Amino acid sequence: MITLKGRIAAMITAAALVVPTASQAEEFINILTGGTSGVYYPLGVGLSEIYAEGIPGARTQVQSTKASVENLNLLQQGKGELALALGDSVKMAWEGNTDAGFKGPLDKLRGIAAVYPNYIQIVATKESGIKTLADLKGKSVSVGAPKSGTELNARAIFAAAGISYDDFAKTEYLPFAESVELMKNRQLDATLQSAGLGVASIKDLSTSIAVQMVEVPADVVATLGAPYIDATIPAGTYDGQDGDVKTAAVVNFLVTNDGVSDDTAYAMTKLLFENLPKLEAAHKAAAQIKLENALKGMPLPLHPGAEKYYKEQGLM
Repeated sequence: MITLKGRIAAMITAAALVVPTASQAEEFINILTGGTSGVYYPLGVGLSEIYAEGIPGARTQVQSTKASVENLNLLQQGKGELALALGDSVKMAWEGNTDAGFKGPLDKLRGIAAVYPNYIQIVATKESGIKTLADLKGKSVSVGAPKSGTELNARAIFAAAGISYDDFAKTEYLPFAESVELMKNRQLDATLQSAGLGVASIKDLSTSIAVQMVEVPADVVATLGAPYIDATIPAGTYDGQDGDVKTAAVVNFLVTNDGVSDDTAYAMTKLLFENLPKLEAAHKAAAQIKLENALKGMPLPLHPGAEKYYKEQGLM
């Protein structure tokens, strides 16, 4: 029998994923994720299978994107029914922060749930000699795709540490997988990746070359303030990582729009929390999704369908 992980591996070769469901599909659910080497994509695949099985007549699709900012703009345009996005990006989208890549307040967005935290993971090649944030000065650094959730995190982290992109010898705006390939080829010294623990791109890098994880000190996290929190990347998360690494984290959210029906939003929320073991099989980051944390830090109004579920669970 083919496992969920086996199906995910096969699906990643496709530009878009469509999960077969019963004929005469009545509802289309497009799940907006991120690059295929990140955490959003396998979680999107897991959700698509859960929804295809659990929502009668649903036809689901997983779309690989540039992640948070693009996802939120697509939701506003009605080009998706569910998306994963970083909490700071969601907050800026609701407020209409133009510097972050939003033309105005994205007033059609509605919340489904707070899910798992993204860890700010800064990794350098051993041979670069980079050990601290200050050591990044004069080096080549990839900060994520332009105005992606990761790149917005990078701006915030470096600013809090008193560093600007101008301090780098070269600033690359690349997704996770492309950054890793450049590092393997000795064309890039370091990359900042905002993702769940055990992200495939850094796992790939750490098994290919010697790397150094770079700490984000507690004083930098304190300067950042909400929605950033102190976090630790446990020893052994990546090959060659012998000790814990202090860093910052920011919570991810599942977001929908007001065009999605109350029944569908209710079903998506309910099925999410009823199938967490299946979702964890898609990626271990899902192990950190807890019903009791679902409403913590929600930066925009809940969808009425999600609200109905939380009232049933006694959270509201």
